[in-house]
Amino acid sequence: MSHQKNDQCYILEQMQNLLSIPSPSGMTREAAAYLMGELSRLGFQPWQMRKGTVVCELGGTGHGVLLSAHVDTLGAIVRAVKPNGRLRYSQLGGYNDNAIENENVCIHTRDGKRFTGTVQSVHASRHVWGDISGEKRDDQSLEVVLDEETSSKAETEALGIGAGDIISFDPRFVVTEKGYIKSRFLDDKASAAVLLGVARAVREGTIHPGRRVVLAFTVYEEEGHGASALQQLDVEDLLAVDMGCVGDDLNCTETQVSICAKDSAGPYDWSLTNDLIARSRQLGLDYAVDIYPRYSSDTATALKAGLDVRFALCGQGVFASHGYERTHVKGVMNTFRLVCDVASRVSAED
Repeated sequence: MSHQKNDQCYILEQMQNLLSIPSPSGMTREAAAYLMGELSRLGFQPWQMRKGTVVCELGGTGHGVLLSAHVDTLGAIVRAVKPNGRLRYSQLGGYNDNAIENENVCIHTRDGKRFTGTVQSVHASRHVWGDISGEKRDDQSLEVVLDEETSSKAETEALGIGAGDIISFDPRFVVTEKGYIKSRFLDDKASAAVLLGVARAVREGTIHPGRRVVLAFTVYEEEGHGASALQQLDVEDLLAVDMGCVGDDLNCTETQVSICAKDSAGPYDWSLTNDLIARSRQLGLDYAVDIYPRYSSDTATALKAGLDVRFALCGQGVFASHGYERTHVKGVMNTFRLVCDVASRVSAED
């Protein structure tokens, strides 16, 4: 099997493994433990920050570059148990409530129990309520219906379910024959899998760090403070590997690596972004340059917290972000090749 095909198989395997681990913001210990185990298995010595970010040095010397992705995802938390025994929720992360109607979920209680259920309209049946298609979807018109024989608040609470329990959504991971990858939470577990692929390539000697290379897998990006402590890592460049947006007047498709020139926090570093574009051309990658006006990443958090670095962002194009998302194997591998190039080249500052 060729190196490229081997890399692809490994990245898809890691993507599926990560997506199978529920990790809404605030409940990421299991996902972090998986990363610690896999990086250790590859022969590295990862460690965790107090907040849970997994950090791993891949080797190299001089002008450190930090490659970051996040493994926390969207989800929900139990706001209240309703009089009918069903659950009112509060969002974790930001999404359109229309995107979660009819989704299967798991409720994770504080004492370790798990219960299944479904997000449903409070007027779920047309045969009962008539046409309610125009009803706004929010945390009052939607509720979590438990797969339990319960019809009262007391009965649900007797199961051990209450306010503050975490609700995770079924990712529904699929890879089609044409190479499309469909799943919730490709933002950003697809990129976390890409970074594991980079670590594996370093360990197997197919790439060699051209400078000090550090990986960081953050765990509160969807809540806006995932990268707030990264200044202690003492690097000079930060490349956030996150999703690229697809739609409206954007250039990117799911088969490309997207390079972000500006998001809601402002423009990315001119010279580092230019370098990504130039290298994509030289490598023959299928890429696009875009701005994301309603997007923010770990770079904004790190910079506001005082990290003094050049900063850029790239990632595979993702359609229907913060919903049931879709990317393509080609986009993932274009991203992987670009990130490997960043890790293997000597900094322009050297």
